[in-house]
Amino acid sequence: MKFIQSIQSMKSVAACVAACATIVLTTPAHAQFAKPEDAIKYRKNALFVMQQNFSRVGAMAQGKAPFDAKVAAESAAVAEYMSKLPWVAFGEGTGQGDTKAKAEIWTDKAKFNSHAEKMQTELTKLSAAAKTGNLDNIKAAFGPAGSACKACHEDFRKD
Repeated sequence: MKFIQSIQSMKSVAACVAACATIVLTTPAHAQFAKPEDAIKYRKNALFVMQQNFSRVGAMAQGKAPFDAKVAAESAAVAEYMSKLPWVAFGEGTGQGDTKAKAEIWTDKAKFNSHAEKMQTELTKLSAAAKTGNLDNIKAAFGPAGSACKACHEDFRKD
């Protein structure tokens, strides 16, 4: 009898653990920020690091800085990685405060997400081009990546 009660108790514990895991894993990602200001800081910093690395590659592609294949590949890889980070921080309630985000981010989420995906795709292509060590490949990939960034800024960023 005690054995059966132990099994039933273990089943209850297992069900509770499974329920808790489901709740934790399905909680919206933006809940990780204690305050909207934290989300804004996070996304601004992620976008800043991405922009700095993208600009290093751009300076080489535009002949404004000496070409260094290693630096170009590293910077493009960082920009590509950072392009995946800021989007979680565009949750509800993060459109006010110290931000240049336009309200359209939340009213036209599909278009905003499309711009983000396009930019990520283009930065992945830039990173791949930079890994070749060939400046012409980098130049060819840099323009579309810059255009993707610009399109999002035009539609979703206040000046």
